[in-house]
Amino acid sequence: MEFIGDANGVLTLLNTLHQTLGEDLPRIQALLDQDDMHGANRLLHQLKGFTPVFCVDSLVELVVNVEHLSKHAESSDVRAAYKHLAPQLETLRTEVATHLRLHPAA
Repeated sequence: MEFIGDANGVLTLLNTLHQTLGEDLPRIQALLDQDDMHGANRLLHQLKGFTPVFCVDSLVELVVNVEHLSKHAESSDVRAAYKHLAPQLETLRTEVATHLRLHPAA
């Protein structure tokens, strides 16, 4: 809460997270499909910044690992790792959407 501030700060960040996931998850997949590891890494790096605030350690670790792979690994390895990560990020997006719907900003 020190970093975020108050409940409205949480809702603001959750809205940003929801929007970012909604826009960036399809973009990451498209970039990976085009073998654009640099572009995918840029988006994964941004996503890595959100995860420590809102995610459990195991998901943070996966995001960090996929982001790291996107710097150095073969594109096929990055795509395989992202294929494992993407459903979990989509679940996070859905959970955030549900929370925002149940707790609208005042």
